[in-house]
Formats: sequence, structure tokens, C-alpha cells
Amino acid sequence: MMKGIFDGDTALVTGAATGLGRTIAQHLANAGANGLVFDIAEKCHDLPDGWTALQGDVSNEIDMANAVAEVSKRFGQLDIVVANAGLVPPWHDTENIDLEEWDHVFEVNVKGVIATIKHAVPLMKESGGSIVVMGSLNSHRAHPKQCLYTASKHAVLGIVRAAALDLGRYGIRVNALGPGPVATDALVERIKIRASKGGPPLEEVLKQFSADAALRQMISEDDVARAAVFLAGDGSDGITGQLLPIDAGLP
Repeated sequence: MMKGIFDGDTALVTGAATGLGRTIAQHLANAGANGLVFDIAEKCHDLPDGWTALQGDVSNEIDMANAVAEVSKRFGQLDIVVANAGLVPPWHDTENIDLEEWDHVFEVNVKGVIATIKHAVPLMKESGGSIVVMGSLNSHRAHPKQCLYTASKHAVLGIVRAAALDLGRYGIRVNALGPGPVATDALVERIKIRASKGGPPLEEVLKQFSADAALRQMISEDDVARAAVFLAGDGSDGITGQLLPIDAGLP
């Protein structure tokens, strides 16, 4: 159904060497977009046709500016930005938060998002486009032991709402994805680490995630990617400054 809707469009996806970012880039490519994958990883394998990769750190403003310059050089335009790069820190009680870790997570999750938007806008101004930011359910709610992550994702939603007001005059829409739990390799590894420290086993946690949702299932990376395609495309032309939950109906 989505094939060809982005023919002639160019996308920039950060944090897209693996995981959700990579799946989003693939879905955009399947819908006709070409573009650039930007990630801190040294190599990005098996890129979609018409896509290229550049190594860099979203929290480094020079790296981010270079990424947009590379898009301009190779494609001459930028229509879709997916600011996906982010960190999920270990869980801590509030009294045990490591403030160096706090600074690092905010550097990536918050500064990285605004750096991406800041440097993308000049290339998008003339023709408009869509910026999709990776938020979370924790952009509007909280969970125990997740003060740091929750604070960073609340900040991301603030950026989305404010940027949408600033950029609407240029025809640039800014929205956020709000995924619930997704069984990515990273999430599975975090659950296993917690299990090794006395937490519940992986199978029990994943089963509970499914049981808590109205659809009685966890969402997949493809579910999130399809939502990103929706926010990037013409079907969401009247939507900006919003967080789109993708959570299978969590209460």
C-alpha cells in the first residue's frame, strides 16, 4: 500500500545502523525514498538501494552539520528526517542516579534531537517536509526506576511541540513516535541483565508486556516503522506537534 509514496524524496535517519532506526530506513526505502543513514557505528551493512551511510555522533554538532551537508551534496534536498538516535540507560532508584550518566543520556537523547532538527531545517525550508522524532510512552508518563529516561523523553516531546510552532510557517511538520515496549535486541539484553540481578526472567517479562496490552501482544519494529512512514507522508499532512502512541493499547 505504501509503495512509491516517497518516490523522489530524500530522508535522513539517525541511529539507523540497527534496531528501530534501521527498520524505519528500510520501510522508507520500500516506499520509494532514498537517503542517508547516520549512526555512531563504524559500518552499516546491507543498506537499501539508493541509500548511503555516514558515521557520526548526533550529540556532536559538527558531526550533525556534516551529515546534513552530505545529504545536500548527494541528493540536493531533504524531505524527511527521522531523529531516532537515543540511549536507554540502566534502571536506578532516584536516589542512586549517576549524574555523569544523566549528562551523557541528555547529550544524546535531547541535544542530539535538537541538533538534528536545527541543522536539517535550512535544507528543508524551501519545500517543507516532515520531521519524526523518536519519543516514548515515557514522553507523557513515568515508570519506577526510570527517572533519567523519562526526563529525557519528556524533554523530547517539549522540543517537538515547540519546534512544530516555529517551523509550521515553512511547511515543516514535527511529530513524535511514542512506542511501548518493543522486543528489540537492546530491550531483551536489558531484561536479561536485570534478571541476572534478581529480576524476573525474560519470558515472564515479555509475557506480562503482552498481557497488559489491549491487543494482548507486544508491538514490533515494523509497527513502529509503519507509524513513522505515516507521520512522514501525506496522510498526516494536518498533524504536527503531536505524540503518536504505538503501544498495542497499554492502559
